[in-house]
Amino acid sequence: MTDTLTDAPEAAPSDAFHVFDTTLRDGAQREGINLTVADKLTIARHLDDFGVGFIEGGWPGANPRDTDFFRRAREEITFRHARLVAFGATRKPGVRAEDDPQVAALLASGAPVVTLVAKAHDRHVELALRTTLEENLAMVRETVAHLRAHGRRVFVDCEHFFDGHRANPGYATEVVRAAHEAGADVVVLCDTNGGMLPAQVTETVAAVLAATGARLGIHAQDDTGCAVANTLAAVDAGATHVQCTANGYGERVGNANLFPVVAALELKYDRRVLPPGKLAETTRVSHAIAEVVNLTPSTHQPYVGVSAFAHKAGLHASAIKVDPDLYQHIDPEQVGNTMRMLVSDMAGRASIELKGKELGIDLGGDRELIGRVVERVKEREAQGYTYEAADASFELLLRQEVTGRALRYYRVESWRAIAEDRPDGTHANEATVKLWAKGERIVATAEGNGPVNALDRALRVALEPFYPQLARLELTDYKVRILEGSLGTGSITRVLVSTSDQDGEWSTVGVAENVIAASWQALDDAYAYGLWRAGVEPRE
Repeated sequence: MTDTLTDAPEAAPSDAFHVFDTTLRDGAQREGINLTVADKLTIARHLDDFGVGFIEGGWPGANPRDTDFFRRAREEITFRHARLVAFGATRKPGVRAEDDPQVAALLASGAPVVTLVAKAHDRHVELALRTTLEENLAMVRETVAHLRAHGRRVFVDCEHFFDGHRANPGYATEVVRAAHEAGADVVVLCDTNGGMLPAQVTETVAAVLAATGARLGIHAQDDTGCAVANTLAAVDAGATHVQCTANGYGERVGNANLFPVVAALELKYDRRVLPPGKLAETTRVSHAIAEVVNLTPSTHQPYVGVSAFAHKAGLHASAIKVDPDLYQHIDPEQVGNTMRMLVSDMAGRASIELKGKELGIDLGGDRELIGRVVERVKEREAQGYTYEAADASFELLLRQEVTGRALRYYRVESWRAIAEDRPDGTHANEATVKLWAKGERIVATAEGNGPVNALDRALRVALEPFYPQLARLELTDYKVRILEGSLGTGSITRVLVSTSDQDGEWSTVGVAENVIAASWQALDDAYAYGLWRAGVEPRE
């Protein structure tokens, strides 16, 4: 069995500052997240690999899934950096800690660390717990002491602390003192409603620290959009324990986001809170956890979003060409991300030149060539095309301008797609393509789940005998947008198609007056780019 009470991770971060992750408990309360035990084990491995100090796994005894997680985590995971934490509440009013079943479940979990949630707001004590203020203090003292007597390390989360401190600062402070004196290693001040602002957090944390001498932590919800700022404000005031969730997952609008907090501490505060080299894993771990919870990663998330270091304006590109630091607050590689140049009608010559380098195409400062590309991009975007999210289509355009010929592997004679609505309520979709490849004329027909899928299948039937590399291509995403116009159902349609060859993914764009024609353009580009990636020489 691993991670027993006597075991310590082989490369645990310094105890002087705690990075405490609660994705598996608090983060799992986000609407749309429903984690299986297998999901939780996978996320725990990612977090441990990232190097956080503590992973709060859930509330053993509260539901069978969390109880099973702790059992399997002990048996299946050897933690290299993190310690597993069980979450629970102080004893119930009028019940001895040693007789409380949920306190016993915390011990039975085998977790070496326990986080207890305690009421710190006098109104919550009297209305929610329905007990006296003095009994609440006794509940804190006795539960902490009981767990400490059984060898557990104890953290205490003071729920609704900031609101409670504002209403009755004396009592809220007394809860912190009671936990500290009973043996809690850290007392965490929780902005449970997420309503605080940084200046308020700094003032309160400093006051409580001066009054109690306890080691303090911070748990911030993001209801004002200030959870990361509030967490750092608490650190400024003396907190040495930060509670966060991966990608800011959590109830309502979420929690303090683990990745911006850690990146800020390492890069802005010069405080080493992760094992050496782990900060460069930030983007990978963020996206990996997003995949497990089945939520699309936020493209505009600080540090790890694909747009975090993306530049669109020509003015920015001109400056970045001289020195990337002029428009970037850090080197993206420090957090495992990359700089991207976006090509749009706002692009200037510098944007095109930098984008070419990003794609491995050296334009050599050829002002005439770059000017042609800029004008063509602006002309195409005026028609409805967009290259911000369609790098592959832009690369095909760029290579055509550089070489003077398009990357073409076949010549299309015609295509058609038919959608048939049958009397029994069923539907049939059929597509036929007529084209020339390697000197041969091919006519291929296929059925599909919709006319676009039928076209894709017909193309494969026609071309795979000549280009077997196409068998590796898979359409992974398909987006349609009706562009602004005054023609109603005759408006211009833009289609974005994402394609994968198992080694990478790319996106292509098509624009036309109907969705099928736009889809055909995007498919045509996707096939051409896929063959070029596979090293197939184009044909005249």
